[in-house]
Amino acid sequence: MKNNTRKTITTTGAPAAIGTYSQAVSVGGVLYVSGQIPLVPDTMELVSTDIDDQIRQVFRNLEAIISEAGAGFSNVIKFTVYLTDLAHFSRVNETMTQLLAEPYPARVALEVSALPRGALVEIDAIVDVSGA
Repeated sequence: MKNNTRKTITTTGAPAAIGTYSQAVSVGGVLYVSGQIPLVPDTMELVSTDIDDQIRQVFRNLEAIISEAGAGFSNVIKFTVYLTDLAHFSRVNETMTQLLAEPYPARVALEVSALPRGALVEIDAIVDVSGA
């Protein structure tokens, strides 16, 4: 029988929640990571206005949370990518190629009209932590 105990994951290595949500919640061996925008954890300010800097910061934030749960990018089942300009999709692909190994996780990419704090990108994740 699976352990369905709900556990909240929190780390200072990623930005503190800026609303009524947790950085991540684990239940039944699956970690649900809240959408991360490119805030620098220490300052809670956007890393820069450059899309590449923002994408890298988002992945640093995701990695800190996933690591706190005892997993890594190889355990990611699915990413959802939100971009204010879908023309930046290729930039996300380039960064993911540098950070991830095959087999790649599933992914959805969407263009949205706006993101919190004026961010250009937000990414959330679903992660297998059953072995963690």
